Amino acid sequence: MNPMTNVKNVIKLSERELASNSKSSWHDQYKDSAWIFIGGLPYDLTEGDVICVFSQYGEIVNINLVRDKATGKSRGFAFICYEDQRSTILAVDNLNGIKILGRTIRVDHCEQYKAPNADMSKVDEVTAAIRQTGCAPTVEPIRPPEEADNTVRVKQEVDKIVKQEKRVKEKKKKHKEKSKSKKKKRDKKSDTDSSDSS
Repeated sequence: MNPMTNVKNVIKLSERELASNSKSSWHDQYKDSAWIFIGGLPYDLTEGDVICVFSQYGEIVNINLVRDKATGKSRGFAFICYEDQRSTILAVDNLNGIKILGRTIRVDHCEQYKAPNADMSKVDEVTAAIRQTGCAPTVEPIRPPEEADNTVRVKQEVDKIVKQEKRVKEKKKKHKEKSKSKKKKRDKKSDTDSSDSS
């Protein structure tokens, strides 16, 4: 299919989704992948250039700018992995069909992209882990706190309050003792002064 037709189809999908007030989105099909495809890139762009453009919608954790094996020149398409899958939706909706250096680019989701197996000895641990497992976030369902957790939290809060009250009482007690000792000293001093003057 013509790349421009693909761009127009993605735009039509987004417009149709906005027009219908449905709760589900066509993006939901790709919720398990944080990878996007970028086609139609100018051939002289580097990985850094692509990251500069696409990082405005999220943190990029992996990029594969496909290059010709013989010449090392870009083949005009790339794959990007975002740290958060929600960034892929923003990138597809906002960057699909834009022009970069006079070329219209196509941005779309990748459902099951795996990064190529490069020489793993040359990559750091994080990149190696991402290449093996992918980088789509695993979302844990939100559960209400259990009774035991609530009891522990409440007990901790009560303990803090009790400790604070004890400290306040001790400070008041020390202050009273100081006041009493000062009063006794004044009384003794006044007694000695009165006995000296008589």
